[in-house]
Amino acid sequence: MAERDRKAYPLRVDSALWAAVERNAAAELRSVNAQVECLLREALGTRGVKLKQPAPRKRGRPRKGEKA
Repeated sequence: MAERDRKAYPLRVDSALWAAVERNAAAELRSVNAQVECLLREALGTRGVKLKQPAPRKRGRPRKGEKA
């Protein structure tokens, strides 16, 4: 877990709300977890809370000789 610290948190939501988040995530080609994080960031931004942008996550296989 060298990337950045991520907080695991159990979330209980209404099933209709969850289904809407799932549909929205699929439409934007994101996982539900990424979509929830995106929606939270947007909501905080709307309320004037400033957060720095998350560092882009590395995707794919590391190149030969590159540490994972």
